[in-house]
Amino acid sequence: MKDSTTHKKQEEHLTTKQKIRSEIIAWFWVGLAFLLINGTIGQARVIPSGSMENTLLIGDHLIMSRIGYDAGVPFTNWHLPLWRNPKRQQVIIFKPPFAPDTPDYVKRVIGLPGDTIDIHDGAVWVNGQKLAEKYTTGASEPYDLHPPYKVPEGCYFVMGDNRGNSYDSRFWGCVPRKDIIGTPVMIYMSLNVSPDAWEPGQIRERFFAYANALLHPGTVRWKRIFRTF
Repeated sequence: MKDSTTHKKQEEHLTTKQKIRSEIIAWFWVGLAFLLINGTIGQARVIPSGSMENTLLIGDHLIMSRIGYDAGVPFTNWHLPLWRNPKRQQVIIFKPPFAPDTPDYVKRVIGLPGDTIDIHDGAVWVNGQKLAEKYTTGASEPYDLHPPYKVPEGCYFVMGDNRGNSYDSRFWGCVPRKDIIGTPVMIYMSLNVSPDAWEPGQIRERFFAYANALLHPGTVRWKRIFRTF
């Protein structure tokens, strides 16, 4: 009888160890899958400024696709450009070439490699043809750009949709292809709260923004959720 009880306890002990081992293995694969998805397939981004209004608003939360554009090592600045190249008027996400350690930028591709860009009469001209842009806010001005500007090979000329409030290629030049990491796919959340909440390092303000959204659902821009690009 004693041997039977001891054997039963040993079996229960082994079963518990097996369950713990299975649980650890399962969480290992979940973590690995997260790292893979977060680094090479998709990531989340939040819009901190009004440079892309009204296409993107401050507080829009985006799902970004990296598929074909960039493969990155999660939680590091290491990344590898892939085979896809953006098209004209496509919205892209990239590391600003003048400050690669700062948060990513979101702008619209206006000029492809080899294109000639001109800006006059409040509009953009590409290779001598006026670009039809129904998405812009305000007139287009050249600012620091000295048109006509020819986009170098391996580079892309980008501008924000809010033409009077966008720090873009008109000021600092084109975006090298190696700095482009993806394109937005969908808005999964949009909060109408203080813009300070989305500034880098504002963890406390961001926490209160999300908490406030739970208490006051009216701060959520419900009509923007699930909007795709």
